[in-house]
Amino acid sequence: MNDKPTRKEFLKRWKALVEEHEVLLARPNKKIKESFNGIYHRYKRPVLTAAHAPLHWRYDINYESNPWLMQRIGINATFNSGALYLDGKVVLAVRVEGWDRKSFFAIAESLNGIDNFRFRDRPVTLPETEDPDINVYDMRLVAHEDGWIYGIFCSERKDPAAPKGDTSMATASGGIVRTKDLTTWERLPDFISHHGQQRNLVLHPEFVDGKYVFYTRPQDGFIEVGGGGGIGWALVEDITHAEAFEEKIIEEKIYHTIKEVKNGQGPAPIKTRQGWLHLAHGVRNCAAGLRYVLYLFMTSLDDPSKVIARPGGYFMAPEGEERIGDVSNVLFSNGWICNEKEEIFIYYASSDTRLHVATSTVDQLVDYCLHTPEDGLRSAASVATINALIDKNR
Repeated sequence: MNDKPTRKEFLKRWKALVEEHEVLLARPNKKIKESFNGIYHRYKRPVLTAAHAPLHWRYDINYESNPWLMQRIGINATFNSGALYLDGKVVLAVRVEGWDRKSFFAIAESLNGIDNFRFRDRPVTLPETEDPDINVYDMRLVAHEDGWIYGIFCSERKDPAAPKGDTSMATASGGIVRTKDLTTWERLPDFISHHGQQRNLVLHPEFVDGKYVFYTRPQDGFIEVGGGGGIGWALVEDITHAEAFEEKIIEEKIYHTIKEVKNGQGPAPIKTRQGWLHLAHGVRNCAAGLRYVLYLFMTSLDDPSKVIARPGGYFMAPEGEERIGDVSNVLFSNGWICNEKEEIFIYYASSDTRLHVATSTVDQLVDYCLHTPEDGLRSAASVATINALIDKNR
C-alpha cells in the first residue's frame, strides 16, 4: 500500500495546480478572422470552462484533512450566462453546474469582455422561497429603469403530479431576484403565469405604459411546448407580486423553420435608434435530436411588442467543437452587452458545456436585421430570394 504524500509533496502539487490555473485564466483570446462573415466575429477560445472555476471551490487545501489533495467538489460546466456592462467591466452571472447535476450562479468579471474572466471569491447565495428550488439556471441580468438590477431565472422543482416512482417529471417557473451590488440579493415571489410553465422568462429594461414587461415562453410541460410556445408579451403591475393575466404571442413558432418546435427570448433587448434589437433561440427537431440556434429580430420603439424586422434563418449555429458537449448541437444565449462605443458582446454557450463570446456593433446588427430577407416559408420562395440577389449583383 502506498504511503500518503509528504507535506512537501502536497505543497509542490498545490503550487503546480495554482500556476496551471493562472496560465488558463490569463490566456489571451483572439478573433477567428477566417470565419468573419461581415456580421460578427467569433473567438478562438471559450471565455469560461469548468476548468476556470476557482481551485478553492474544488479542493480541500488542508494537508491534514486531504493529504492526497483530492478534488472534493467537481465542476461539470460553465454556460448560459446573464451579462451586464457595469462601471467599465463586463459582469457575467454564470450558470455553473456541479458533478451533482445541480446548477448555481456565480459572478465572473473581465475588463475587456473577451478574456481574463475571473470568478468572485464565492458563488451567489440565492435566497429561497417557501417552496425551495431543486435547481436554478439561466439567469438574465437586467438593469431596469426603476434603479434595481434584476436577475430573472428558471426555478425547477419536482412535479407533485408525477406518478409514484417517476423521478424525472419537473415543473418550471420564473424566479425573480434583485440587487444593487450583485452581492446581496432579495428574492421576490416567483412569476405567476396563467398560460403554462415558464422556463424562459425575460424582463424588458424599461416600463411600458407604467408597467413592467416580461417576455415569456408559455408551454404545457417542462420539456414539451404542446399548445404553447412562441415569445409572449406580458404586462405586470407590481414586480414584487408579478402576475401575468394575459400573454400575447409576438414572435410565434412556425412549421419547417429554425423555430418549428419552440423559440424564446435570449437576453433582454438592446435599445437602438431604429428599434429594439432582440436575440432569441430557435429549436427544431432532427434525427440527432433537438437543434438550438440563435436568431435576431427587431421591435418598434413606439410599441416594443410590434415586430418590425425578422431576418430569415439563423444568426448563429454550432460550429466545430461547439457541436459537442453534454447536450450536443446546441447554442444558447441569455446574455449580451452594449458598451459606450456601441460595440456588442454576445455571450453564448455551446452544447450546455462552455461559454463563448462573439462581437459585433449596433450598426452591423441593425443593418443585418433591416436588410436581410425574411424567410419565405417555402423552398420556391428561397430560390426566388437567391435569384433576386443574383440579379441585383449583375
